[in-house]
Amino acid sequence: MEFYFFIKHLLFALVIAVFSAAATVLLIRHLRAFDVPNERSSHTRITPRGGGLSIASAFLVGISLIHIIGDKTPIFTHYFIGFLFSSFVLATISLYDDFHTVSFRFKLAGQVVAILVGLSAGIVIDEVHLPVLGTVDFGLWAYPLTFFWILCLTNAYNFIDGLDGLAASTALVASLFLAYVSFNQGSHFIYLASLSLAAASSGFLIFNWSPAKIFMGDVGSTFLGFTFAVMAVIAARYDHSHTSLFVVPLLLFHIIFDTAYTFFRRLRAGENVFSAHRAHLYQLINRLGYSHRQVSLAYAFMAFCQGLTAVWMTSSLGEERVYIYLPFTFLYLAGARWVMLKAVKKGLL
Repeated sequence: MEFYFFIKHLLFALVIAVFSAAATVLLIRHLRAFDVPNERSSHTRITPRGGGLSIASAFLVGISLIHIIGDKTPIFTHYFIGFLFSSFVLATISLYDDFHTVSFRFKLAGQVVAILVGLSAGIVIDEVHLPVLGTVDFGLWAYPLTFFWILCLTNAYNFIDGLDGLAASTALVASLFLAYVSFNQGSHFIYLASLSLAAASSGFLIFNWSPAKIFMGDVGSTFLGFTFAVMAVIAARYDHSHTSLFVVPLLLFHIIFDTAYTFFRRLRAGENVFSAHRAHLYQLINRLGYSHRQVSLAYAFMAFCQGLTAVWMTSSLGEERVYIYLPFTFLYLAGARWVMLKAVKKGLL
């Protein structure tokens, strides 16, 4: 019986992946939104953008099917509708940006609307389990904390989409591990939703790998960050087994670290942190002479290591699981210092 379900889920993922790949091919042929290289670009040729629409479309189709035909998978309908509609709102606004290049304030306003839709449906982090303190109930702080979490991860993922294959390969690895962890813990909705996200990302990645034939654009990068952030809340609070809230941040910790480190470094240097730049750690590594493929593979490998740790964390640790972030933090700080020293020496900063 388990083998039957494995084959059924594998075929389901294959259908989603083929849907995503076919949609990407259509977008390559018919998209009229293009990324034109400039002084901040890491590519040298005009490339269509907005290809993340294939990821968003395939994923939304996948989770809709899960909710309609799944027997043990559905979460309560109002949570599902909130998840579906908020994701759709974000994807629509981000796609508009890919075609018309709106201001950051407009994009931020769109993200706020999408997040508020999710919050109004009750998708909220209301408590967390911490060492020493035990279970912490956030009370009225649950809404602003959830808002901050979703907004930050949405933009962190958007900022990381600057090299061929980097954002999509990280999404593939992270969602596969999230699927594995949630399956082991009996969280059926997040398991199949993660499987859908992995399949949707893989279908797009085929054409986004270096040299990329298409870029995902904001409709892909913000959608991925938003989706991971909301799934983390649903997995922890509303799916069957209440998977730890710390799993998704661990799976994407290298992205969170890169964004946070760059933000505070620029803030300390007195730079305008909201202006466009090429000073993220992954961008500096690329500018030091490492190819798109090498950097993307390195970031995918970091996601893989974090995934293995997430599997161990959820099976072996209790409230002390938050401490698992410390070795990654020290390791990434050491790596960031090495990158910064090399970048300064080469005159990149």
